[in-house]
Formats: sequence, structure tokens, C-alpha cells
Amino acid sequence: MKDGFIRTAAATPSVRVADCPYNTAELIRIARAAAADGVRLLVFPELCITAYTCEDLFFSRPLLEASEAGLAAYLAATAELPLLSIVGLPLMHEDKLYNCAAVCAGGRLLGVVPKSAIPGYSEFYEPRHFTPAPDTLVRVTLCGEAVPFSTNLLFCCDSMPELRVAVEICEDLWGAVPPSCRHAAAGATVIANLSASNETVGKDAYRRQLVSMQSARLICGYVYADAGLGESTTDVVFSGHSLIAENGAVLAERAPFDYAIGDYVASEIDVARLVRERARVNTWKTDGAGYLRIPFTLPLEETKLTRFIDPHPFIPADDTERARRCAQILTIQAHGLRQRIERAFARTCVIAISGGLDSCLALLVTVRAMDLLNRPRTDIIAVTMPCFGTTSRTKSNAELLCAELGVTLRTIDIMDAVKQHFRDIGHDPDNHNVVYENSQARERTQIIMDIANAENGLVIGTGDLSELALGWATYNGDHMSNYGVNGSVPKTLVRHIVGWCADDAEASGRPALAGCLRDILATPVSPELLPPKDGEIAQKTEDLVGPYELHDFYLYLLLRHGFAPRKMLRLARIAFAGVYNDATLIRWLETFHRRFMSQQFKRSCLPDGPKVGSVAVSPRGDWRMPSDAASTVWMEEIKAIRAELGL
Repeated sequence: MKDGFIRTAAATPSVRVADCPYNTAELIRIARAAAADGVRLLVFPELCITAYTCEDLFFSRPLLEASEAGLAAYLAATAELPLLSIVGLPLMHEDKLYNCAAVCAGGRLLGVVPKSAIPGYSEFYEPRHFTPAPDTLVRVTLCGEAVPFSTNLLFCCDSMPELRVAVEICEDLWGAVPPSCRHAAAGATVIANLSASNETVGKDAYRRQLVSMQSARLICGYVYADAGLGESTTDVVFSGHSLIAENGAVLAERAPFDYAIGDYVASEIDVARLVRERARVNTWKTDGAGYLRIPFTLPLEETKLTRFIDPHPFIPADDTERARRCAQILTIQAHGLRQRIERAFARTCVIAISGGLDSCLALLVTVRAMDLLNRPRTDIIAVTMPCFGTTSRTKSNAELLCAELGVTLRTIDIMDAVKQHFRDIGHDPDNHNVVYENSQARERTQIIMDIANAENGLVIGTGDLSELALGWATYNGDHMSNYGVNGSVPKTLVRHIVGWCADDAEASGRPALAGCLRDILATPVSPELLPPKDGEIAQKTEDLVGPYELHDFYLYLLLRHGFAPRKMLRLARIAFAGVYNDATLIRWLETFHRRFMSQQFKRSCLPDGPKVGSVAVSPRGDWRMPSDAASTVWMEEIKAIRAELGL
């Protein structure tokens, strides 16, 4: 439960219709196994003590008495388990029968939640037996306890304040305004749904989408437990299609009829993340009026994480989705630039082309923008400016790329101009310090800015999101442009977009272009500001600032979720297990925080550029931070982690 994680499970017991002792024994067995597995929130299906398909047997007093006895036995047997569990049963109250969820913890019945939406259409006949939930909060006596009976109950963990659980039952979710909407507004971070949803063709896809989208719109965790084996198949069949979702993402799923998976599916919901996300989204409205908050306690412990931690959160793992994402990002970039060209009445676009990844992507975007405008690609002026660190590989790739794309290429050797600048400022050219490097970057920017003035053009920025996050750009050098098309594309994703363009070129019968793009992909990332060694790139960015896949991982966790260094390291250990050791992970975690916090002044004056994803650093949009903010809190936490690990 530390770091905001709670292990949850959606169970599908094998039941016998109307056999309450047998069903109760199954619930107890599963609860014990789940608790031993670290599960702290366990949700069972609808009416699981009796089975959902009892039909008119629900009016039988022996069945109702056996159901209550089963609940009492369950409470007694699970009293010592560190578990909040929710079971389904029928309940007679004031001569009306209700379809209910009993919420249990520590051997106590905390409350009973009745079902609101009672379906009586198609194959459903619930109104024959059950009454919709009353509008008011009442108390019922069950298992010798007088407990709250209402839909408006919020079960709040006092040892983990972010964990607030509410309940709805099956059809409640399928209505126009599900009770979970009220529950979430009242503060519920996890919704438990006890369900008996029979299977029909295509229903599983709709159910998955419904659960996923409800968790997204409510910024909550959603645990959906579906009935399965043992339910009567007289007219319908139940498949045990259970799901666990968090803010739109399905964390765990039992596919329909997949009983080999075991009694339950489990995953960890990050309730701390959900609370932070609700705080960030200022349109999220709260209204807890009419809700009763019921406390319970769970041990505060480290939750073993089994949920998938994506080491590359910006990049879809699925090939088809990744290709779609690459195409969509290129489209957003190109249309953003298209409008800027039109509104600026620009005759040309001017871009510094180096033979590296970022300028390659920026040129591909600019070509698309010109194509959208039905303008000749020769209106794009690509300028290659070789100097001390330029290698023949990158120079030839730049030239080939421009030739294949049909843009205007100018080559301007800046070596003499930079040497003159060194003489002007009294810098020793043998001193390869930051002055040596940045003088080249600023000379290049001066040239393309002046060409843009002369050609009534726009300077197209090439720097990507990862470089901006780390401050890996020369202030008023490559950091500056008229429109930065790559500013919200992380380096790891730049690679995939260029790779997708290479595949597209190959499929379009342009092998030379495809080969050029693939060689650019294979070239080490470098600003090429230091002289080559034996003709090869001497200055490799990832040797200096760290692996971009790690920095992009940390960047996503910081900007998208606001995670602290300790939680980021915990997740990185899982995501990059077997790839990086602790010393490497924390070394670059420290570098990331140090550079990110100290380089805001560069991000505070960024040029315009299109946002393409959920993470961006535009000072006019997603990320507003004072340039002189102190990093003490973050660096002290990293220092403490180092001490704990003996590093």
C-alpha cells in the first residue's frame, strides 16, 4: 500500500445454484488465497452467496436464511484477514427484496449497498424479484448487526486516505447516469462492481470498453467481478469476464470463459496517482453531500507490484497502434506548421539539417506541410553547416536526404566564421569547453535566421521534448526558432516516427530514401560539436547525459503523474529489470532531476510549436515553473535513497 498502490482482485467463484453453504465455502477459500497473495480489496460477483440465477427461489425463506448464515460464516472466517471484501446476496427489508453488496472487513459488516438499476428487458427479469435501492439512508439488521443500507456509502481507509471505495452492481453501470458518477464526485477513488453479465456475441468488447471508459471519465480504479461457472445455463451463459481498470487503462482481465486463469484476476491500482490527477484537472468537481463515510483499516505495507510498468510510456507496444500513432503525430505537426506558414505569409521555410534524427524529422514534417499547401518543396531551404565535429557520414546523409525529398540544399562551412569569432572574443580554439561548443550552435542559428530574413522565411526548430527537458540545447542557439515542430515529441518517439517514415518510403518504392533514413537511425545521437576521432563521432549524447529511454521514462512519470524520485526509482527497477542496475538507475535519476530543475530558463522562452501528446513543456501550456525554483526537496530524497542503497 506504500506509494499509493492497493492490490485489488475481481473473483469469479464456481457456484452451485441455491447452495449457500457450498458457495460460502468457496468465497472463504478464495478470500484466504487472495489475502495470502497480497490482495487487500477483493470483489465477488453479484448474488454470489446464493448464485445469481435462483429465479423465484429468491422468495424462499430458507434460501434467504441460508444466505444470511453464509454471510455470517464468511465474516467469521475472514476476521483475521487484512482484507476489504465485497460479496453479493439477497436481502429482505420491510417486505421488499433487494439485490445487495455486503462490504466486509476484519470480521465486521461495514455496510450494505443495494442495487439501483433493476433490469427487466430482454433476458432480464429482476423486477419480478427485486426492488430498486431506496432514496434515503436507512439501517438494516443483518448477521446481528445494525448497519447502514444505502447506495451513498463511502468506505474510507484510515491508514491510506487516498483509498475510498464505493459500490455499484451490474446494471447500475450500464445506465445513462451510473451511481459511480455520484460516488466518484463524493470522493470514491475505487469503484467495485459486483456483476452477473451473461455472454452474447460482441458483449465482451462492449463491456471492456464500458469499464475502461467509466474509469477514465471518473479518474478512478474500477474492479468489475463477473459471474461464471455454476450459474444456471437454462437460458443464458455466464463467462466470468472480469476486469480491473485504472483511469482508462485495463490493468487485468479474465477473458470470457478463461477459467484456467484461476479464481480471480488481480492488479495494483495506484490511488495516489488518481488523487493527483483529479487535483490537476480543475474541471473535476466534488460533491459529497448525502454520503456516509465509513472507516476501515488495512495494514500499511509495501505492495508487490505485478502490473505492467511500461519502460517506454510514449511508445505503443502494438505494431499497428504504433504505426497509427506515428502517422497521427506527423499529421498534427504538419498541420500546425501549415497554418503557421500561411498566417506568416512565409515564402520559404529554413531549416538547419545535420544528418541527425531531430533535423531529419523536422524536415519530413516541413515537407508534409508544403505538400498540404500545394507548394513546391524547393521552397524549403535546408542548410547544412559543417564545422569542427561534422563527420562525413552525417554530412552525406543530410545531402542525400535533401536530394531524395526534393528540397533546396545550401552548404555553408562555418569553420572560418567560428574561428574568427574565437579571435574576436579571445578564446583559445584548443580549449574545447562550452564556449567552443556553443559558438558553433549560435553561429548556425544566426545563419539560418538571416537566411530566413533574406528569403521571407520561417526558421523551423528541430529540438525535441527530451532535449528541452534536460536543457540539452544551446541557449539562443539550436534552442531558438520561429516554430519548433518537435518540441513535444520525446527522443524515443522521434526514432519510431523516422523508422515509420523509412518503412513507408520502402513501401512506396523509394529504397534510397528508406536507406538514408535507416542510416540516420543507426547514427549515434550527437550534437557533433567536438572534433571526430578517426572520422567517427566523438561526442555521443547518451554517454554524457544518460540513456534517453531512461530520461523519457522519468520525464513521463514526473510531468504526467507528478511522482517523487523514490516512486520513480521503484517503477524503473521493474520496468528496466535486467537492463540497468540500481546504481545506473539512480545515477541518471539524479542527473534527470538536476538538469530538469536547473534548465527551466530555456523552456520559459520556447518558440511556438504543436502539442502532440499528453506530456509537453510549453511555458504557455502544460508546464509552468519558475526558472529559479530550488531542487532541494527532490535532491535530498535522492540523496537519502543513495544512502539506503549504499551508493
